[in-house]
Amino acid sequence: MHYLQNQIDENKLLEFTLAFSTMISSTDSPLLTRLITHLKIGKSDIGKLIIGAGMHTDFVCCLMLSIGYIVVPMPAYCQNLLGRFEIKKTVNVVFAVVVQVGFTAMVSPMLLKWVSNENPEGRPMKGPHLVLSIAFMVLMCASTTMYNYNPILSAFLVGLCVPREGRVSRWFITRINYMLTTIFFPIFFLWMGYESNFRQFELHHPATWVRLSVVLVVAVAGKVVGVVVYGAMSGVHWPESVAIGMLLVTKGHLQIYLAMKVIGCGGVTTSTGIVLVLGTFLTALPASRIVASIIRRAKKRAPTHRLALQMLDPSSELRILLCVQGPQNAPASINLVEITKGTADTGIVVYVTDMIELTAELSDSLERDEALQTATVKDRAVMERRDQVTNSFQAYVADNDDGITLKRTMTLSTITNMPQDIFILAEDLMIALIILPFHRSQREDKRLDSGNPGFRYMNRKVLRSAPCSVGILVDRGLGSFEGITRCEATINVAVIFIGGKDDREALAYASRVAQHSQVKLTVLRFLVDNSVESAALYRIISPEQEKEMQLDDECFTHFYERHVIGGRISYMEKHFANAAETFSTLRSFEGQYSLVIVGREGGMNSVLTRGMNDWQQCPELGPIGDVLSGTDFSMTVSVLIIQQHRLRGEIDGLDEDFSII
Repeated sequence: MHYLQNQIDENKLLEFTLAFSTMISSTDSPLLTRLITHLKIGKSDIGKLIIGAGMHTDFVCCLMLSIGYIVVPMPAYCQNLLGRFEIKKTVNVVFAVVVQVGFTAMVSPMLLKWVSNENPEGRPMKGPHLVLSIAFMVLMCASTTMYNYNPILSAFLVGLCVPREGRVSRWFITRINYMLTTIFFPIFFLWMGYESNFRQFELHHPATWVRLSVVLVVAVAGKVVGVVVYGAMSGVHWPESVAIGMLLVTKGHLQIYLAMKVIGCGGVTTSTGIVLVLGTFLTALPASRIVASIIRRAKKRAPTHRLALQMLDPSSELRILLCVQGPQNAPASINLVEITKGTADTGIVVYVTDMIELTAELSDSLERDEALQTATVKDRAVMERRDQVTNSFQAYVADNDDGITLKRTMTLSTITNMPQDIFILAEDLMIALIILPFHRSQREDKRLDSGNPGFRYMNRKVLRSAPCSVGILVDRGLGSFEGITRCEATINVAVIFIGGKDDREALAYASRVAQHSQVKLTVLRFLVDNSVESAALYRIISPEQEKEMQLDDECFTHFYERHVIGGRISYMEKHFANAAETFSTLRSFEGQYSLVIVGREGGMNSVLTRGMNDWQQCPELGPIGDVLSGTDFSMTVSVLIIQQHRLRGEIDGLDEDFSII
């Protein structure tokens, strides 16, 4: 502050010091979040940490400004600082702010929840409800301005109390972002350029550059030293601590606004104010290079990452993207969620998305909003189907809310583009498992129909390039079990284990299914009968296959010790000499099991499945999955084919989750 002291009004030195400290220590979290997201490290551990730290820093600094404005309002700072401190006005402002915050915190959740329930997703927002929500927000933001409180800080306090979930809140956020980027920011930078009179900038004066250096050194050193010290206490590597500190230095619009206001009210000279503005701009310049260094270190430490059920902590929350084609998929999907939910402590988050094919007729009926970059479906048939699905799942969650969080989404796209939309949705929601319905549905005569070739194409594309594990559900009456959720009926489930990463993934999924009290799980391990001469060829294995067999044994041993020894899960070993014996055993499942869980490529290179591909109908399901999903196989056995997340090789830059701290 010594280098700035000569440029500051002595009567305002204390207030300027406090404001300057707040501005230097703060972080522009919207700008930092946009940078991190644009550079595509927002889903990594370090990206989440940076965004969270920036938001908390920004919150604390804005809260300090909100409190400081009560004590020293801007008009008093600029015009009447030497005037007598009026305790009565301060008490009135404090009372108004407390009432505003308390009333908004109590009323806004109830009001916005009611409006969101009255306006479900996919339907146009009702005008009176929208007007009521806007009027409530405006009234709350304007209530304290009658007591000469700053309207910007008033809006900040109201925003803290308004819930972020719900359709209305998302509408406000999107609309405000649109107004800021298209209207406010251009005007803001025009005003900033008008106020910054660079003719008064002392360009050739050495003290100007000294002040600029002091501002940058104080801003950077304070952040970096603080983060490095805390990182050392928390066990974070020091290069990452330095990178986090450098990124948290990022300033933005609020800091520029404060600097310009200080110039406007005579707190500092124009030259010093421009120094503050330049320092704010310079803090954002090194962000891209810092992120590039983070990526380089991530590639060295974590070249690959697999988002698979087998890799997840069994006690962690499971996030599932459940895709449905219509109401006909709802009963089976609900029962699948029920047996997958695990215990209430672990929990499960289910995103139910309607896969709606965008046709020319449906495209003509869409109501597009260019500002929000959204489209509202107004086709009555589509809206009714979505309402049926929503009502079915809401009724289920209302009766069985232990550990289940339900959210609704919609994928509206052409068949060609739908897989990519599902990938984007899964990545944004950090999904661990995508569940897709089989392209064939069960008819009234219990046989599977010929199916929808478009959805079969989509399933194959998702299996090829999904960002997480994938399951395809073949429904042959799984939705008919109405008593599972009420603990009135039991369901017999089998999981087949031959070998391979997909079978290990199926076993990991079965470990969650086994936790349900109404599930009787049987693990069937198919092994080669080495006593038969025809199976001798199986002994000729490559080093890669030997490694896979070792992983299979380790995985199955862990599963056996954890679940089978306790007695809750039945275990059977079956020894076969060829694929014909395997096929005969699969045919015997009729009447024994209601659901069979298999890995997509389980036993792909095994003698137990050799020759099955000669009569495959759906090779994308693998040898066992294709047999079990055949049109002439069974009328009562549902099948869940699971594929473990396929690695995309080394992270190509910034697209993968990774952890280097």
